Amino acid sequence: MMRRYNRLLVLFYIVTDALLAMVALLASFWLRFHSGLIPVTKGYPQFAQYAQMLPFIAVLVPIAFNIQGLYRLRRGRSRVDDFFAVFVGSILTCILGLVALLYYQAYYITDQDTYHEVSRFLLVLFLVINVFLTYMSREIVREMLERRWKAGIGLKRVLIAGAGDLGRMMADKVLEHRELGFKVVGFVDDRANGDHIGYRGLPLLGTLPDTDEIIRRERIDHVYVALPLEEHVKMLGIVEATNREGVDVHVVPDLLQFIALRARLEDLDGVPIISLNDVPLRGFNSVLKRIIDVAISGTTLLFLAIPFAIISLLIKRGSKGPVFYTQERMGLDGKAFHVYKFRSMYVGAEDDTGPVWARDDDPRCTPVGTWLRKLDLDELPQLWNVLRGDMSIVGPRPERPYFVEQFKHRIPQYMLRHKVKAGITGWAQVNGWRGNTSLEKRIEYDLYYIENWSVGLDLKIMWLTLVRGLHRHAF
Repeated sequence: MMRRYNRLLVLFYIVTDALLAMVALLASFWLRFHSGLIPVTKGYPQFAQYAQMLPFIAVLVPIAFNIQGLYRLRRGRSRVDDFFAVFVGSILTCILGLVALLYYQAYYITDQDTYHEVSRFLLVLFLVINVFLTYMSREIVREMLERRWKAGIGLKRVLIAGAGDLGRMMADKVLEHRELGFKVVGFVDDRANGDHIGYRGLPLLGTLPDTDEIIRRERIDHVYVALPLEEHVKMLGIVEATNREGVDVHVVPDLLQFIALRARLEDLDGVPIISLNDVPLRGFNSVLKRIIDVAISGTTLLFLAIPFAIISLLIKRGSKGPVFYTQERMGLDGKAFHVYKFRSMYVGAEDDTGPVWARDDDPRCTPVGTWLRKLDLDELPQLWNVLRGDMSIVGPRPERPYFVEQFKHRIPQYMLRHKVKAGITGWAQVNGWRGNTSLEKRIEYDLYYIENWSVGLDLKIMWLTLVRGLHRHAF
């Protein structure tokens, strides 16, 4: 039932996105050429020229949005995530559309006198209008569904087989995502003791052999089997009970102790295989992220050429030694690389202390270095690491191999953060877990980023880095 519901909602989104994209194109055409608000200097194109683009746009927008994951109904997606996904998808539509139009103009337009070049300003208008219309349509759907579920209309009744940690986690997920329209009625479990009664107000309705009777009595629509591995043999009886009563059954595999990142189902010549700790940054996604990294790092390095020269002069005048400081860090797949920073400490500062954590009042810092660290300017040369491909703009912060050797034995799943390239900024940093803070929390946020990566999330982190960085330094 959930799959059918998801398919219908995805179909609705695809049709709506296509229609709104065509509306956005028509509105952009009217604003650009017929509203009188924008001067027309190169003549008025025929409407038919843009009308021919409507079916093309209607196809391109769903494709671009699908690349951004907008049709994967990710649970708990925030409004900010929705906005950035729509924004990036619309930009991708404009880029693909422009490339296609240039190709069409070069190879299929023979009479250039009657063909007007597509207005670049019209594409900007399309981008703004399409983002607004699409985002608002999703907000309307979100609001309607939330009101419907809160009113208790159309809820599907759920029974969870297993009241242990796995069953409780399943109950938490359903309760946290009411937008799916499910209501947890309670648990069935053979371990009928007080420890499993009343979790979040959900009762223990009986034992596993009572499942068929409970399904009839409570008018259950879905049964989630969340039994530990040692009790999976009991699952057969539950499946038989659900088949007799005609309800949907879903099995929650007890592999959580092995899964730290996203799991993916693969097929090996007809044999289903679960691939653990898969990450979305593969194939096209990794290429797209690399293009963004090169564009941003290259442009920023050119823009900061003069500030770099000024900082270099201040460092040289402040203390003896080189301008830049290189340090070995661990990056993608646990491979070491040398990170570049503006030198903020005296030469030989670690000869006596060895590798230690940096702190705000670090006596090893030069006067200029203290200022550079306070404003985070010492990290700017890492843009060169990004351009070289050692790092990314966004990702888990790289750590020194000396500390990695300590942490990987002390902190579970620590090495999973090396499934992606290290970054100048990251999800942990913009949420306050930077510097000498909880390592466990940093790992938790790093793994969340790796599992939920998207271009929209990267842009969100970049924006939060700028906003919160300016706020931190201003106050």
